[in-house]
Amino acid sequence: MRSILLLLCGLLFSALCFAQGSVHGTVKDSTGKAVPFATVTLKNRVSSAIVAYSTTTSDGTYNLPVPSGASPDSLLVEVRSIAYKIQAKAATLAKPVDFVLQASVNQLQAVVIKSNRPVLKINGDTTSYKVSDFSSPQDRVIGDVIKKLPGITVSGDGTILYNNKPISNLYINGDNLLDDKYNIATNTIPNGAVNKVQVIQNDQPIKMLQNKVMSDDVALNLDIKKDARLHLLGQESIGAGLPGNYDVNLNAMMFKDKYKAVNYLQGNNTGDDVQQNLVSHNFSDYQQRIDNAIPPAMLSLGTVNDPNLERNRYLFDQSGIINLNNLVNLKKSVQFKANFYYLHDTQKQDYSQQTTVYLPGDTVHYSEMQHNKFRPDILHGQLTMKVNQDKYYLNNALLVDYAHQNSYSMLNTNGTPLNQVLHDNPLNFSNEFSLLRTSKSNNIIETYSYISHSSEPENRAITPGYNAAVFNGGTAYNQLLQNANIPAWYTNNYLSYKIPGNFVTQSIKAGFSLQSQTLNSALTAVQANNATNLVSDSAVNHLNWNRKKIYGELAWDLPGDIFKANLTLPFSYQQIGYSDSLYHLDKSLSKLYFSPQFRMKYQVSTENFFTLQYNYRNQIGSIEDVYNGYILKDYRTLYANNADLTELKNQLVGIGFNYRKALTLFFFSVNALYNHVDANNIASSVITSNLQQRIVLPFQNSTNSWTLSSTVSKYSFVLHTTFGAGVQWQSASSNQVQNNTLLPFKTKSTTLNFSAETKVSEKINFSYKATASETGSHSVNDASAFNIKQLLQQVEFNYDPSDDLLFKLSGEHYFTRQQGNADLKYFFADASARYRIKKWKTDLELSAVNFLNVKTYNALYLSANTLTASSYTLPGRIVLLKMMFNL
Repeated sequence: MRSILLLLCGLLFSALCFAQGSVHGTVKDSTGKAVPFATVTLKNRVSSAIVAYSTTTSDGTYNLPVPSGASPDSLLVEVRSIAYKIQAKAATLAKPVDFVLQASVNQLQAVVIKSNRPVLKINGDTTSYKVSDFSSPQDRVIGDVIKKLPGITVSGDGTILYNNKPISNLYINGDNLLDDKYNIATNTIPNGAVNKVQVIQNDQPIKMLQNKVMSDDVALNLDIKKDARLHLLGQESIGAGLPGNYDVNLNAMMFKDKYKAVNYLQGNNTGDDVQQNLVSHNFSDYQQRIDNAIPPAMLSLGTVNDPNLERNRYLFDQSGIINLNNLVNLKKSVQFKANFYYLHDTQKQDYSQQTTVYLPGDTVHYSEMQHNKFRPDILHGQLTMKVNQDKYYLNNALLVDYAHQNSYSMLNTNGTPLNQVLHDNPLNFSNEFSLLRTSKSNNIIETYSYISHSSEPENRAITPGYNAAVFNGGTAYNQLLQNANIPAWYTNNYLSYKIPGNFVTQSIKAGFSLQSQTLNSALTAVQANNATNLVSDSAVNHLNWNRKKIYGELAWDLPGDIFKANLTLPFSYQQIGYSDSLYHLDKSLSKLYFSPQFRMKYQVSTENFFTLQYNYRNQIGSIEDVYNGYILKDYRTLYANNADLTELKNQLVGIGFNYRKALTLFFFSVNALYNHVDANNIASSVITSNLQQRIVLPFQNSTNSWTLSSTVSKYSFVLHTTFGAGVQWQSASSNQVQNNTLLPFKTKSTTLNFSAETKVSEKINFSYKATASETGSHSVNDASAFNIKQLLQQVEFNYDPSDDLLFKLSGEHYFTRQQGNADLKYFFADASARYRIKKWKTDLELSAVNFLNVKTYNALYLSANTLTASSYTLPGRIVLLKMMFNL
């Protein structure tokens, strides 16, 4: 030990003897803060050999000894630190060598995590699922596989959620061909054409905003196989069966880098709803961005609810659609896109309904039987041009929507037979323009302009003369007519200036919007001599509405790797005026509003993060809140208003935690949401045995709701199974005025779900899903309470004895329990057998849907103090022989 100590002391003494001086200085970042623990090396200029090294202290200083005999002129000082660019300077002994480091965004190298099966690849914010690890021979389209991926769930309308967060976009090889109508892709693209399904967290599609503004969006990308990009793809099918059914699906797809297309022609009368592919999953986000909600349809045929079944179980239809989606990529990131569809459909619906409204000291019953027929013709066209470069972004989208919709109803309400005819012809067009460019100082200037026009003339006729005591002074008459239309113009324009910094991006926005609308309506009665007159002096509207808005916004974005945050401080000055000379109505409102918003994401570790959001929004009502003349919305609901313009103060607070362990394919999330709304009015209803009259009254009103939800997903490598589970609890309190009585209501609902997707063997696949829910409602002023419990179980069994022969058996069990009513139980079963002719690339499939031939379905619905029992007629058994072949 003594010898070793002497040797070490000798080495240290020798090093001091050889040193002829030192190089010293400080290392700071661009904000002037010290950079501790940075590596500082002294290198030979020619050979790059390291002759000395050290690290900076907590105050950013360093000191490097220069070996004896080494000339300072031949040496370089180099500084390295994570998240900063490497920097080097010439060494000198005369004065300090100081460094100011610039921040650098470093792309992490790809990490491949492997186990027996499957393989999960992580590259920065992108997580890739290999499709072949989760697919089975029964899967025809990529949507069948996405449902099986750990951490991903798909709701009934096709909405895709990753760890309980809805995706913002679905890309095909990086291109957004379909906007938010991504059901077209998931229900059309062949499973075998996709190599990987990639989840992109913190997605920012605008290149020049990447790493400059906060984004917590989640997107999906379908990575198409290389060989599938080279030629035309298609999955064609033609089917016929009993009783008198047909199913045709012809499609053509191309996924080249410069050209992408998903075009198809589809028609059937088997209950397969072709409109399901046209769902806009992020439509509410779009409306919030343009700050304009198109007035919805005001009239309907009745109050029927859709049953809580898969649509193909209850839909009587004869539908056809042509859907064309084409995208062309040119040089310099210029992209043209055209999306067009035309849909024609004939739908039928038969139901009976018993509605009970529980009032203090009274109970009102409605009994209805209705046979409906809907004939929509819907046309949609969209042309988009986009340039997406590092320093330049342009997007222009022109949309046109037109529909010609005729609806017919044969109705018996409380023993009174009625016929209804409704014509509804909405027409909308809009153009949205956005331009971002970089200035000489690398700041970002944005110009935005949106303009739209919409109208929806509606006309409904009820024959024979309905409820003469209310609508015609007790005198019999022939027909009751209601028409309504709200033609509207709207424009929104702003300028925005963003100043990106090393850590924070500051934004300033200023703009204006104009809205002009006119509500025209009339409720008239056609007498026995065919003369037409207003039902009453208060059954007509000619309401003019104008809204002018000047607004500004300050925002700060922190797009860090560990901590992301956005604080937005929008303020607006609004002038709203509305008038109707028929009621001597001429009112206006001028007010300044402030609506702060904050959201944050904190990365606890590489895979886990917390989220926090707070929104305070001032929401102003619309033209639908201020008309004084009565409008018969449906045959037993009469609406009017007698209050000032609705003003809502909406506060929302949300917190969440997301956990992911990619190595074991384990995903977990938990979220809590609180929403409080204050309003300056309340809806008051007078409910009688044949009519509900609603009027809005000036009365302070508030609602509160809590939502707690959690999901978990885990892939078991031993069992080759993806397990999933979730829970959601909601509690809401609201107020209603019914028959001049204030009724505070509390509603609670709990939903539990469980799923398992397993590969028992290479030949056998099995899946099970269960959803249990309980909904309860009671009035604070009344001890009575209402409660409904429901359970849905779905099971599917696949057996593939050979590559050429595939069998599938599936079933759904529905159970409903409500105290005082008999339990409702229904079981649906489907089966299919498919034979593959590989030489012809053709499959022959024989299927039997609902082969137990269930033709009636009963359901219970609960809302506040209203309990509805509905009975629906179903199509029954459908047997179909289908030939399917691939291009």
